[in-house]
Amino acid sequence: MSFTSAEPGAPHWRDVYVSATARGVSYCGDMLAATALVLAFQSRGVGGWAVAALLIAATVPPIVLSPLTGRVVDRVDSRILLTTVGLGQAACCAFMAYTRSTVLLIVLSALLAAGLAVTQPTFAALLPAMAGRSNLPRAVAIGQTATSVGMLVGPAVAGLLVGRYGLRVPLLLDGATFLAVVAAGLTLRTRRNAPAAAGTAPAADVPNADWLLRRDRLLAAIVVMISAAVGAVSLVNVVEVFFVRGDLHASPGVYGLISSVWLAAMLAGAWLVARRDIGDSGLGMTMVGLLATTCAVIATASVVPTAGWLVALFVLGGLANGGENTVAGVLLGRRVPPAARGRAQARVGAAVSAANMIGYALGGALLGLFTPRALLAVAGIVGFAVVAAFAVPVWRAGRADVPAPVPVLEPVAGPAATVGS
Repeated sequence: MSFTSAEPGAPHWRDVYVSATARGVSYCGDMLAATALVLAFQSRGVGGWAVAALLIAATVPPIVLSPLTGRVVDRVDSRILLTTVGLGQAACCAFMAYTRSTVLLIVLSALLAAGLAVTQPTFAALLPAMAGRSNLPRAVAIGQTATSVGMLVGPAVAGLLVGRYGLRVPLLLDGATFLAVVAAGLTLRTRRNAPAAAGTAPAADVPNADWLLRRDRLLAAIVVMISAAVGAVSLVNVVEVFFVRGDLHASPGVYGLISSVWLAAMLAGAWLVARRDIGDSGLGMTMVGLLATTCAVIATASVVPTAGWLVALFVLGGLANGGENTVAGVLLGRRVPPAARGRAQARVGAAVSAANMIGYALGGALLGLFTPRALLAVAGIVGFAVVAAFAVPVWRAGRADVPAPVPVLEPVAGPAATVGS
């Protein structure tokens, strides 16, 4: 495992901001395209099955490919991964923009997700090396801020563009945003698995390369809790568009703006957690409280009479959601050794994606049998019960946790030939 950077032993904030910007732009395009596709499918009258299939297509690749993508991220030069995969995703979006087949759009969405199964763990594995252990909460919050801004802008813009231009323009814009990933791959000075050169650390010298999630009781308990809660509430992603557009009679623009309220609140939620250093066990119990809050918001949303009432609820839900992402990022960055970060990110992402897929499938199947309002209520209540059941195991794991000496590998200075393009 080799890392290169311009300045040894110090946080490389330039790379943190470059990485965050690239991810934010890419997330904006992803949310733009995803919202546009959901709205287009709903307008075509293809039903809940198509929305569920679209969401499942975005979750299957990270699950199926996680054993492969994790090893690839831990062994292949991060620059090569980001540039080649980013170009492939841009080309895929361009092809999607010129097809009207619902089935083909779903298949190509799965292909896009296969690319994300590589680029997302690559960015996440680079972040601890850029920032170092003590600066990791701030670096994670910066990344969450950028992605939240991208996710905030995407749905709102999609609601406006679909109503005026249809599906093609949003998909072409999504393709253009993947070029930001390519640019990041070319300009980041911090690299993983760069070609061997003087001053780099060989992979054989990196400790804990055989790390397994189940050996870390606290992290394993939190990952299982998150996955279980996500499995309980993720059907909301299938139901939401039918609830807002159908039950509450909101326009496409209002639907996009309501989604943006949640995402805007995530910005503040990420920084509220990042400013507190409460240790890993404290972060575990913080995750319990945040997940419980999210589930309570979903259950309460099921009783609102108009779309306007969702605004206040979604502010609270977004705050909790932003905090959850920061807590998860900090714990993974702190507790996973450098040589295993790609595998860890891929496997945790696969677990959450599998939970998402279960929820999406349930949403698509149950939408024809129950009203969207009823499904929201059940999802929130079941999710809250799941989190409550895991609270004690997470607390016990935190009390028994002995902080392991798993240092964040600081960037190592390499020769000029390994820096830049």
